[in-house]
Amino acid sequence: MGTPGITARVCEFASSLKMEDVPGPVGERACLLIADSVGVAIRARHEAESTPALLAAVKRLGMEKGEAAVFADSKGYTFPAAALVNGALIHSLDFDDTHIAATVHPSAPVLAAALAGGQMAQARGEQVLAGVIAGYEVMCRLGRALKPADHYDRGFHPTATTGAFGAAISAGRTLGLDAHQLEMALGICLSQAAGSMQFLVNSAWTKRFQVGNAAMAGVIAASLAAEGFVGAADAIEGDCGFLKSYAPNPDADLAVHALHAHWETLEIGVKPYPSCRFSHAAIDGIVDIVGAGVPESAIDRIAIGLPRKGMDLTALPQAYRRKPQGVVGGQFSMHFTAAVAAQTGNLTWDDYARYLGDSTTLALAERIDVREDSQMDAIYPERMGGTVTVKFRDGSCQTRCVEIPRGEPENFPEIAQHQAKFLSLTEPVIGDAGGQLHQRLMSLDKLASLDSLFVHTA
Repeated sequence: MGTPGITARVCEFASSLKMEDVPGPVGERACLLIADSVGVAIRARHEAESTPALLAAVKRLGMEKGEAAVFADSKGYTFPAAALVNGALIHSLDFDDTHIAATVHPSAPVLAAALAGGQMAQARGEQVLAGVIAGYEVMCRLGRALKPADHYDRGFHPTATTGAFGAAISAGRTLGLDAHQLEMALGICLSQAAGSMQFLVNSAWTKRFQVGNAAMAGVIAASLAAEGFVGAADAIEGDCGFLKSYAPNPDADLAVHALHAHWETLEIGVKPYPSCRFSHAAIDGIVDIVGAGVPESAIDRIAIGLPRKGMDLTALPQAYRRKPQGVVGGQFSMHFTAAVAAQTGNLTWDDYARYLGDSTTLALAERIDVREDSQMDAIYPERMGGTVTVKFRDGSCQTRCVEIPRGEPENFPEIAQHQAKFLSLTEPVIGDAGGQLHQRLMSLDKLASLDSLFVHTA
């Protein structure tokens, strides 16, 4: 027999992964990432502007009545619908975790699919946690193998495209699929993986939908494979497979690099700000300069340097980005997020309602210029850095260069900071129940079922 292909190797890894094989820090980090994601989903269930339309469509489609749960929601949903909704919710505030080298948000599709699969199989928390970690490992490696800038240049949204495969792995592992069945699930995903960056043109909600859709696609693929449905062979490395179809110069070996030895889960960071991750380094620099914030009138100009892909996603065309329309537009505007951070010393979810359309903030955005920085280009995609120079009206000037933004593995928040973000998101929705929920999520592997994770509104 020849050497197993890429698809076979990742599926063998995922199907055989058990928590006793996972180093303790990896399991702990996965629980932190899961808790971070649940906090975002709970807030998004009641405050993301896209949620009512999404839920109304799910009801219209007859997918509302079922046995699966959605965060901060008392209704039951079908299993695919729960994956769709939870995945979209985790991604709806643009506050979810990131793997910079792969340029993906892993938890939204992977966790949502694992939870749907776990509810379908009535699985224990340990089985779900193993599925999530397997999904993280495969999804992030696929993102690396595509070469993120190349994949973006073709107009794809990597979280949605790689997310379908990560979701199939996490759902399939949770459902107990063997290696061959997982291969079939990935072959089915090959017909489903989609996601376009065209949402940037009009601040569309499709960014959120396509990530939830990836979670749903993974659940459907795993369910079909569980019933013996035949998917395409060699889904990852084939001549018409994922890598060669979705990128011009992929490196397939990166999809299986150091399996069992290097854990991509430990490379996933969390966001301190609800905006595109490309904007975070510059926001960090601004916060370091202004402290608790300064009046707009105190600032003459702000100059920001980003890698080329950061320019594409958050800064071009500059005239358009200086006047963002809607929350998605604000989240992908370096000018707007910088203007808020300069005045407040922070950027929070509530700031979008407060500052979008605010004349003072928009006036400052007009005095912010963003340029491609060759130094930041040189460290991307391993680092998503940024430079910032703030020139004040009094003639003083301060510059910062941030190569590693807050929340990255090297700057990962302490448990108290992590819990503070969780509670700030959940308390307006579920009240005091947030503290106990956080504890349960942090010991997910000890839970006999998933029922206690789905707390309703206060």
